[in-house]
Amino acid sequence: MRNTEKAIAAGVLALMAGCSLFGAKESKTPPAKLVDFKADLNVHEAWKYSMGKAGASVFSPALAAGDVFVADADGAIARLNAATGKQQWRVKAGTDLTAGVGVNTDGTLVVVGGVKGQILAFDGSGKPVWNAQASSEVLSAPAVGADVVVVRSVDNLIVAYDAKTGEKKWTVTRATPALSLRTSPGMTISGANVYVAQPGGKLVALTLAAGVPRFEVLVGEPRGANELERVTDIAGAPVVYEKDICAVSYQGRVACYDAINGTPHWNKPASSDVGVAVDQRFVFVSDENGAVNAYSRDSGVSAWKNDKLSYRVLSTPISYGRAVAVGDFEGYVHFLSREDGAIIGRVKTDGSPIRSVPLIAGTNLIFQTQSGTVTALAVE
Repeated sequence: MRNTEKAIAAGVLALMAGCSLFGAKESKTPPAKLVDFKADLNVHEAWKYSMGKAGASVFSPALAAGDVFVADADGAIARLNAATGKQQWRVKAGTDLTAGVGVNTDGTLVVVGGVKGQILAFDGSGKPVWNAQASSEVLSAPAVGADVVVVRSVDNLIVAYDAKTGEKKWTVTRATPALSLRTSPGMTISGANVYVAQPGGKLVALTLAAGVPRFEVLVGEPRGANELERVTDIAGAPVVYEKDICAVSYQGRVACYDAINGTPHWNKPASSDVGVAVDQRFVFVSDENGAVNAYSRDSGVSAWKNDKLSYRVLSTPISYGRAVAVGDFEGYVHFLSREDGAIIGRVKTDGSPIRSVPLIAGTNLIFQTQSGTVTALAVE
């Protein structure tokens, strides 16, 4: 529930043009006040680093080869040591950015999206290596594999580029609903497939080699009397964990499927405009009302629900040891017990919203705020 009424009105007027809303519905319910709790987790700041602001975009840190890669809307890209936060290098992309960071597993290729749909690739030392042009604006971080870079633009065109040369390898065109959220539905590379979150509640698995569809599933089924009520875009990036792939949609469902063939395991009603977190036992969702929910990964049975953070505009959660961590609109990071959802810790960052996906790097938990502060937290 993150949208202004003006943005909703603009989206309604643009229905016939197939435009996107920025965020979801606005809530007139005030955010829950923070209450005292019994601290059961000693959290401290391990290091902090300053990037520029994210603006209207969301930039999530990425991990590769023991380093953290970060970017901002003004075009800065940096590589930091994950343990210490020491800057390895920092470069300017030469244009404002709207998407990033994508990086391959060994940290030798870093890819971001420019404000006019440019795809900009850099090597592991920050040197430009190639660029390409997407068909429209790019909001989702590029997915970078060993041989290909997959990019999804807001017109729902999915394009794979050769990781070494930037040459276009294949293109998949998908239908776009009349109205969709202006968010960054993510992509996840696992094995020989790339899993692409879609507007309209669809999740599609494509082969990395040729873009051939493996399967398509409907996470959120559009329902309602008008186009706003029928928005069911998948939120965030799908998560592959062992043989499962799990995702959540706005005004739809949270669900897990077989990652090989798309066979459904379970689904439950849910609404979120941020992604899921998955660990050995649970699937975690921050819903649009600010509740954090835990579901059994095996069966989908509700394990617990914490609504003490109602309407605080929560980030994607993350499972971190015996806790589940989630950021909010005031820059707080809340730690909930993984077993029962009770609040056991809290840390404040720079006071600006946390919209990016949290990252675990070794023993550190890393958040990037909309004002650009990259904070690594650790538990003693």
